[in-house]
Amino acid sequence: MDRYQALQTFFGYSAFRDGQEELIKQLEAGRDVLGILPTGGGKSLCYQIPGILADGVTLVVSPLISLMTDQVHALNETGIPAAFLNSSLSPGQYRTAVSRAANGAYKIIYVAPERLLTESFLALCRQMKVGLVAVDEAHCVSQWGQDFRPGYLKIADFLEKLPSRPPVGAFTATATPRVKADIIRYLKLQDPYCKTTGFDRQNLFFAVEHPQHKKEALLSFVRARKNRSGIVYCNTRKAVEETCALLREDGIPATRYHAGLPEEERRVNQEEFLFDRAPVMVATNAFGMGIDKSNVSYVLHYNMPASIEAYYQEAGRAGRDGSPAECVLFFHEMDVRTHHWLLSHAEPNPALTEAQQKETLQSQFSRLETMAEYCRTSQCLRRYILHYFGEIDAAPCGHCGNCQETMRHRTTGLPAKRSGAFTDEEEALLTKLKALRAALAKKTHHPAFTIFTDATLRDLVRRRPQTPEEFLSVSGVGEKKQKQYGEAFLKLLAKPQTPKKAPASPKPAPAPAKPRTWTAEEEELLLRELEAGVTIKQAKQIHRCTDEEIAAHQCQALLHRKQNGFGEKS
Repeated sequence: MDRYQALQTFFGYSAFRDGQEELIKQLEAGRDVLGILPTGGGKSLCYQIPGILADGVTLVVSPLISLMTDQVHALNETGIPAAFLNSSLSPGQYRTAVSRAANGAYKIIYVAPERLLTESFLALCRQMKVGLVAVDEAHCVSQWGQDFRPGYLKIADFLEKLPSRPPVGAFTATATPRVKADIIRYLKLQDPYCKTTGFDRQNLFFAVEHPQHKKEALLSFVRARKNRSGIVYCNTRKAVEETCALLREDGIPATRYHAGLPEEERRVNQEEFLFDRAPVMVATNAFGMGIDKSNVSYVLHYNMPASIEAYYQEAGRAGRDGSPAECVLFFHEMDVRTHHWLLSHAEPNPALTEAQQKETLQSQFSRLETMAEYCRTSQCLRRYILHYFGEIDAAPCGHCGNCQETMRHRTTGLPAKRSGAFTDEEEALLTKLKALRAALAKKTHHPAFTIFTDATLRDLVRRRPQTPEEFLSVSGVGEKKQKQYGEAFLKLLAKPQTPKKAPASPKPAPAPAKPRTWTAEEEELLLRELEAGVTIKQAKQIHRCTDEEIAAHQCQALLHRKQNGFGEKS
């Protein structure tokens, strides 16, 4: 199997994105690489595909348990044996995973940087061949990034302790020239091939608002995006608590996340968000770096972040699958004063010297002022961000909030409707596909986006495959997922047979057709569609039935839920 076959077989894509193939080729040739690809640009494929094809196991150094969990689950879903070794495993589970790893059961293993130099992990690495080491979220190595993770500074020491040094790939989404230099120096990359594909996320709409009444503006914003998944970022734990309570009082299913909550509550709340039971997450910056949720359609910053790096990382959690998404920031000058106070009263980092502490603090104040200028500027917001990351030639985009204001057709904050937008009938079909995906997700106890992303569902609407072979050609459908889910989706997408013409000779009028019998699953699917916003008119077209039948089957589905809990919302 070569890299092209692996791309199609496991991940369901027919072509590589910009930069991916060059990085993969270099790793396959045994050369270190530094890849800077925007969020949603496919960084993980750059080390997963060479990891699948390489002799031995690939170690992925990752900063968060949630990130490891999502990545490993996604790999296993595609048929790639993967595991993680972290503190979420019980002692028995950890011993089992280590034993399986030593026996060659996995192609890819995720591990936290702090575990690399433990004697038990080093002993494991001596029992198996390490063919590749990938460093995810590599900006964490730099004190100039928005995260400074001392454990990342030990990665180079770990590499030196391996029987033989494998090629090393470092990957991140946002890195200034100074952070790039830090990554190369601290990881001791050897003559690395460096590839930056650009920081622009063209599917994201950027806007800065200056609302006089932020609470009313927040409620109006979220209400207008009912049933859509989004993140609301706040600067403090108190603001998270108050904002989440405000949304819940308004009937909006929201949950919360900050470092002051018990670990179990954070885990449960994160699952509520991932499984779309609470589509709105209100959080501090403690949430998000490890979240691989692809269907986040907006990120609203209720308060200004402390730096452009932090803002772009957090805003970039919207639209990971390439679908249009919004990144809106509510700005008030008080946000700047709050950050000044927080920086001035922050606990010193014990891993830094006094001189480094002072230099870091000065850098943080400088980046804070740059962030404030972003919020105050009347120039193109996308261009401002790209200039910050070194793309000096970036031109005004014409469709951010400021550009729209300049062109005097400022709308409600939504991106302009693009060519190729779905018709009402296509939107109804998309809603039906999402309802089926939700039902399958509940049955398998997996987040809906891990079955198929919204982008894949949209491609299903456009292509309307009718056979397993056609289904496999849809973007994001690999062989394993075709076998798991193809039959259910093809049944839903099946085109009705053209009825035969009636004979020319006159016949007595036929008796009224007897309504077809519906299964409980079909009635539950209808109910989910109506709950998701499908109109009665659209439902009649989809199911080819009357108003009376729609009402009867809706009632029957509600009765089923009451009697035996089928399809009941969590």
